[in-house]
Amino acid sequence: MSSKGICEGRVVVVTGAGRGLGRAHALAFAAEGASVVVNDLGVGLDGRPGPDSPAVQVVDEIEAAGGRALAHGGDIATAEGAASLVRAAVTAYGRLDTLVNNAGFLRDKMLVNLDEHDWDAVMRVHLKGHFLPLKYAAAHWRAEAKAGRTPVARVVNTSSGAGLLGSVGQANYSAAKAGIVGLTLVAAAELERYGVQVNALAPAARTRMTERTFAETMAAPAAGGFDAMAPENVSPLVVWLGSAACAGVTGRIFEAEAGRITVMEGWRPGPTADKGARWTPAEAGEAAQKLLAEGETPRPVYGAG
Repeated sequence: MSSKGICEGRVVVVTGAGRGLGRAHALAFAAEGASVVVNDLGVGLDGRPGPDSPAVQVVDEIEAAGGRALAHGGDIATAEGAASLVRAAVTAYGRLDTLVNNAGFLRDKMLVNLDEHDWDAVMRVHLKGHFLPLKYAAAHWRAEAKAGRTPVARVVNTSSGAGLLGSVGQANYSAAKAGIVGLTLVAAAELERYGVQVNALAPAARTRMTERTFAETMAAPAAGGFDAMAPENVSPLVVWLGSAACAGVTGRIFEAEAGRITVMEGWRPGPTADKGARWTPAEAGEAAQKLLAEGETPRPVYGAG
């Protein structure tokens, strides 16, 4: 591992880091000099426990390359698990600098077939699983700032194009990922005074979660070719956002895919009409139709035919 990377000396926590994007992020941070806490519960695509957690394997990879890493198998969608994750970093390395919230899974169904349990399970892991680690990390950083040790702290949350545009068959996932955007914006505003920057990423890559959905478009290339959908393509931006080098960047949403990085621009006022008094329903409808004609056509929901 590099001893002169942009994250040299930083301590980074990555959730859901046993496979896919999380694993790629953990390895990339370690390659840039960070000590990494690798969190993974070791569950299947549906969120149910698997036979073995892969977190230790990622730690072994990092250590074999000369880096420092620690495995954490706690459930970060519980207060106990999230708090223990922060404690693990501070206890092992004496500090915490960066939190990457990445853990997640899918339970895809069309809306009319989506039951309450599948809704709650996805909300729990994606949205609550972002909130709780962020809460306990933020409490730690606030205490540091109040003690006169203002951190250079970073949070990178994981949203999705499904959260920005919607995705047919993924109402629970889309809603959770949209919620992560809102959480990111609020956290960025609330925590900046404590030296914390919070951003979010909407990645597109070939992982266990996406390989079934995008099997045709995400196939690996021939030997020697650029693997456009490799998770490792997303990690450089995550590492930069998790480093001190991104000073001043907070409350922003990025999309990363292959060799492309896009700054995503969210809701902002478009065409407006003001009567200066109360509308009648008919007047409101007529005004709305005119405004819609003047405004931009929304991008289609993923999977909409």
